[in-house]
Amino acid sequence: MRLPHITQPEELEVALVGVPFDGGTTYRPGPRFGPRHVRVQSAIIRPWNPVLHVNPFAKQRVADFGDLSVNPLSLEDTFQRIEQGIAPLLRADVRCVCVGGDHSISLPILRAVAKKHGPVSLIQFDAHNDLWDEYFGSKYSHGTPFRRAFEEGLLLDGGVLQVGLRGQVYSEEDFDFARAHKVKMVTAEEFHKKGLPAVTRYLRTFRRRPVYVTLDIDCVDPAFAPGTGTPQVGGFTSFQILELIRVLRGLHIIGCDLVEVSPPYDTGEITSLLAANLLFELLCIL
Repeated sequence: MRLPHITQPEELEVALVGVPFDGGTTYRPGPRFGPRHVRVQSAIIRPWNPVLHVNPFAKQRVADFGDLSVNPLSLEDTFQRIEQGIAPLLRADVRCVCVGGDHSISLPILRAVAKKHGPVSLIQFDAHNDLWDEYFGSKYSHGTPFRRAFEEGLLLDGGVLQVGLRGQVYSEEDFDFARAHKVKMVTAEEFHKKGLPAVTRYLRTFRRRPVYVTLDIDCVDPAFAPGTGTPQVGGFTSFQILELIRVLRGLHIIGCDLVEVSPPYDTGEITSLLAANLLFELLCIL
């Protein structure tokens, strides 16, 4: 977005933070290149949002904080680096807009956020619920971050909304954990039938709460966002996901991330371009 590169937290109110890590992927790799390609495509972003009537760069001090240092060979070390990397920003009351990377990065981000805010509510746009217990014997991957977050007390029971879920799962018990923790779910099928009211009816319960927003680009149909690691048909259009972000305006959003952009599988950079525009919309509602 042609923003200045500023690494002094005290000078910022909102920081765009790259997290180029994909060691948690279980199918197609490549999200480590997401921040680089999203930055390139963001060069076309203009400052005025004619739908929300706001210039986010005039409203708040926003800058590109750069990429966090990650360890491509270690999930555990990378998680520590992420948590420690954004901690100074949170201490300075900077809201972080993180760009992944795969969805495993949300766990260390939430660990840092919870140290400042306590357990938070979560709004998750995703084709998958990412509440599985393990993959290939590992408790940490892009399919498990929110199960670990619940177990670690980072998320509020009854305070999580998942939007866009669809596709095959492993068994009929795959949603038992979500139900036990009172996770609200809007499937893609329900959204396509009912539209925005299927989501907005839940939003009043999130008002006045600290809310973290996480957006997995695979919530969008692969016809519009092919560059992702676990594509799932039947998702949102580009316009629908823009609308879904805009209806969050007015919530107390204390941070967000956009993950799972995998440029090696993209076509004409359309996924990176969509991600850049979604990041702009997120900035507009902060």
